Amino acid sequence: MKDLLGEEEYEAYLKSFEEERLYGLRTNDLKITPEEFAQKAIFPLKPVPWVKNGFYYEGEDRPAKDSYYYAGLYYLQEPSAMTPASLLPVVPGDKVLDLCAAPGGKSTELGARLKGKGILVSNDISNSRAKALLKNLELWGIENICVTSEEPGKLKNIFGEFFNKILVDAPCSGEGMFRKDADMVKSYEEHGPEYYAVIQKEILKQAADMLVPGGFLLYSTCTFSVRENEDVIDWILKEDEQMELVSLPLFEGASGGIGLFGCLRLFPHKIKGEGHFMALLKKKESQEEGGKVSPKENSKAAPIPGDLSSFLSLVSKPLDCSRIRIKESAVYYLPEYFPEKAKGLRYLRTGLLLGEMKKDRFEPSQAFAMALKREEFKQTFSWKRQDERVLRYLKGETIFLNEEEGQVKGWCLICVDGFPLGFAKGTGASLKNKYYPGWRWQG
Repeated sequence: MKDLLGEEEYEAYLKSFEEERLYGLRTNDLKITPEEFAQKAIFPLKPVPWVKNGFYYEGEDRPAKDSYYYAGLYYLQEPSAMTPASLLPVVPGDKVLDLCAAPGGKSTELGARLKGKGILVSNDISNSRAKALLKNLELWGIENICVTSEEPGKLKNIFGEFFNKILVDAPCSGEGMFRKDADMVKSYEEHGPEYYAVIQKEILKQAADMLVPGGFLLYSTCTFSVRENEDVIDWILKEDEQMELVSLPLFEGASGGIGLFGCLRLFPHKIKGEGHFMALLKKKESQEEGGKVSPKENSKAAPIPGDLSSFLSLVSKPLDCSRIRIKESAVYYLPEYFPEKAKGLRYLRTGLLLGEMKKDRFEPSQAFAMALKREEFKQTFSWKRQDERVLRYLKGETIFLNEEEGQVKGWCLICVDGFPLGFAKGTGASLKNKYYPGWRWQG
């Protein structure tokens, strides 16, 4: 680090380790604006200057115990780690791949920016980590997802040139996280830059092969090593003549690349955040046809069972019934660009899980509830954040209605201050709790 920074700056870098780590959260643009959230927050917030929907909070505030967290209004994320997804130019309708996606901090932002259009394939080679990724995507109400757990080479062999936006948050030696997580030092001693650089080059080349001409790829790490950063980018530019570096704009406190103009570096002694590196690549335009799976494929939809049809009559959210698929008992709503011929992959989820057919009865899923807005369901109950029934609902308890709320039969969408939390089923003066057990309030 002394060689990298020089004597004077190195001292400032060392001094940054005497400071407390920083805590951040990023709001969900699908559900709430940053301005609205700042007004509703019950703990102090300060904006992250370079991320429009990022905020700092104090560690003792425990935002994961707020019911708004369970409504998917924000994601807890270190401020510098918010940057890569914010710099990949995703727009609604894109075909996006987050190649090393768990636990979901970057995928949730990419998915929110798609606004339900196009497709987000979120992948992590670790099946257990991919399960946490899926939960975070469903909590955020992102419907146009595919969650896979594969090594990148297998995805490349099946998809070919398919995606027009790719994020590679590569596994790395983690130097930038030493202040945040002391265990990263031990990990670094076991596997340093020499170990990771080989892996990073392989992953980046496989990602580049899945990018359509004209598409963008954002490469990021949370390490300072030139060997894992600029050297990897320089390697791919020489290895693949179709790839070119797109200069990232600097913002206050950010630094440029070391020996490679156009990259972006974040140092903990220059900004209020941990260490990060980013580079944006573009595949040159080409007239050649690419891809192994077609961008949009229509297959015959299954007939919709009566009870599912009855439930969907309660939903005013626009749904294209030709994209509904029933596999065994599970009912899915596929993304508009779902490549149905991309078989042989370990999928944890294909699209939005609408629910499950139990004999002739349809049971809606937690994920479906989170993808709805209050006004998109016929029968709702919305309680204020301080109402004790909100916490009781999140704990999975039966809810009893007040006299003025009357009697209710059938499916209801339960909300906190108008933001959906999950489903319940009315049985008269009480609501049978259908909040997913695996998501329930702990402690």
